Amino acid sequence: MNHAIDGAAQAFRQLLEEQLARVAAMNTEKTDFSSKKTVTIGVIDGDGIGPVITAQAARVLEKLLAHEIAGGSVEVRKIRGLTIENRKAQGKAIPSEVLEQIKSCDVLLKGPTETPKGGSLESANVAMRRELDLYANCRPVSVPEKNIDWMFFRENTEGEYVLGSRGVELPGMAVDFKVTTDLGTRRIARAAFDYARNNGKTHVAVVTKANIMKKTDGKFTAIAHEVAADYPEITAEDYYIDIMTANLLDEKLRQQFQVFLLPNLYGDIITDEAAQIQGGVGTAGSANIGDRYAMFEAVHGTAPRLIQQGLGDYANPASILKATALLLRHICRTDAADRLEKALAACPVRVASDGGEATAAEYTDALMALL
Repeated sequence: MNHAIDGAAQAFRQLLEEQLARVAAMNTEKTDFSSKKTVTIGVIDGDGIGPVITAQAARVLEKLLAHEIAGGSVEVRKIRGLTIENRKAQGKAIPSEVLEQIKSCDVLLKGPTETPKGGSLESANVAMRRELDLYANCRPVSVPEKNIDWMFFRENTEGEYVLGSRGVELPGMAVDFKVTTDLGTRRIARAAFDYARNNGKTHVAVVTKANIMKKTDGKFTAIAHEVAADYPEITAEDYYIDIMTANLLDEKLRQQFQVFLLPNLYGDIITDEAAQIQGGVGTAGSANIGDRYAMFEAVHGTAPRLIQQGLGDYANPASILKATALLLRHICRTDAADRLEKALAACPVRVASDGGEATAAEYTDALMALL
């Protein structure tokens, strides 16, 4: 047993050293898309229904940006090889040649990717967020008829996920690790409060479990309030994650919320709940933003049951199309983003995963007719 403890302690020391090195290497140089001569957009199909919905998003991108693509100020590039088959074969979350393709782009539009249960193969999403330092996961949720207009800022590179496949096992026991750093917390908090200030919001909810996770969540909360002091016009209030999941179901109380700031795991869970209130995870887009790179994706997974049932063509592309609008806004193509969002709101065609309505392609045909 002592030998096992010594081995675990050595493994933990290595993890701590790696995390300190990660913090030291955090990038602070921001890409200015308003003046960039050529913007390269990489399109990644993903697994399951990923190729179906991503193909529709690529069609929309190419239509909206046709003039710029022809003129060379935008390039849309297909990235191949980020499939579950290739990742398993190479034993890598992101094969080296695929990561090289990814890093040659400025922004990514990505379909959902499969992560096997168990084993040591890391999530491609987690690996990509780490490799590209995509520290801010931004997910908007809007239900105007219910007075819901929320933006979630989830820390994307720390928490439980950064070392989720690097825990240690002893006889009869397993231990995983959670990481919260000053710099990592400060930059996601700054992103949330900047968004609130720039969009006329007056309330930021800081959501943790700091009463239990006193070191990690306690640090996250304390630093969030340090940052909040620079934004005196914005109210910052603390909530615990368990009560916040209940608050989002309270039709009167939830209307007061505007911007949410959360560590990684809590943000992952509660944004799915919020998307369900909006109409389901198929209706929600997601942005993963760093200083140099950004990646935009659907919130949902690969929907293997649809593929198994032969209904993959009926996957709803709304989520990745909303992510496409976020991408366009990020690269300063606001007119194109506005056109897409208006078309999404007005499109009369409905997609249903049971095959009883339009296919993803038929929905997109109708959407493109409105652009």
